[in-house]
Amino acid sequence: MTALRNSGFRHIEVERIAGALGAEVRGVDLGQDLPDEVIAEIRQALLDNLVIFFRDQTLTPETQLRFARRWGEIHLHPYMQGMDDYPEVLEIVKTPQDKKNFGGSWHSDQMFTAQPAMGTMLYAVEVPRAGGDTMWTNQYLAYESLSEGMRRMLDPLKAVSRGDNFSSHDGKTRKEYYADKISMKVKDPGSTQTVTTHPLVRTHPETGRRALFIGGHVHRFEDMTEGESRPLIDFLMQHSTRPEHTCRFRWRSGSLAFWDNRCTQHFAINDYPAETRIMHRITICGDTPF
Repeated sequence: MTALRNSGFRHIEVERIAGALGAEVRGVDLGQDLPDEVIAEIRQALLDNLVIFFRDQTLTPETQLRFARRWGEIHLHPYMQGMDDYPEVLEIVKTPQDKKNFGGSWHSDQMFTAQPAMGTMLYAVEVPRAGGDTMWTNQYLAYESLSEGMRRMLDPLKAVSRGDNFSSHDGKTRKEYYADKISMKVKDPGSTQTVTTHPLVRTHPETGRRALFIGGHVHRFEDMTEGESRPLIDFLMQHSTRPEHTCRFRWRSGSLAFWDNRCTQHFAINDYPAETRIMHRITICGDTPF
């Protein structure tokens, strides 16, 4: 059986890796200052596939930033400290001594901010011999596969997200949760807004498609208590991450993933306890969900 390929591109080759979402992009060196027409094709590949992957790239923080800036302003993480020389780049590190990994639950980046991240670029510097994969899920499909009655009920709802309230963190602040479990540096968010209300069903500003906007940051719905909200949140999280809505990527050093946070969630798998994993992450600012 031949792999599915996207046609219509002149400068890149795009090969899908799963039925729901995800594609590898070939024929481009992200370390170069790419022409506008190549960026336009990469944008289309991203919109078509929601998450795209590039193999065998050689990127420094500086060249990764140059590529990222072609897509918009760079978002600074309000809780995690960036690299000393490149504060826009978050070095995601897990060593054999760390008990937890960063991003180890289903979520969409920065959905607790007033303007959640448009996209995220993650570059693999050092990876385990096996394990450390990342999964993504298609939030268009999650919404479209619900019954008509459920969609009607969800359409007007708004979800309240908190930066310090991943359901897997047992109600602890990020600093408390990571204190003895991770070697990355946690910082005080200061005056940055970290509790925000957004539509539960958002319209993608470029494709016009509707998607569930749910993730680990959501802790209740507007005008509902946490207890009232929890059964529906749990159902939507389980539904949106069903296997048929997902793809999984096996990292190699030099791989870069670029995903659209407006229509995906992702999950970093923590299955490499005795090895080290080092990634460089850049997040691109987004707009206000509607």
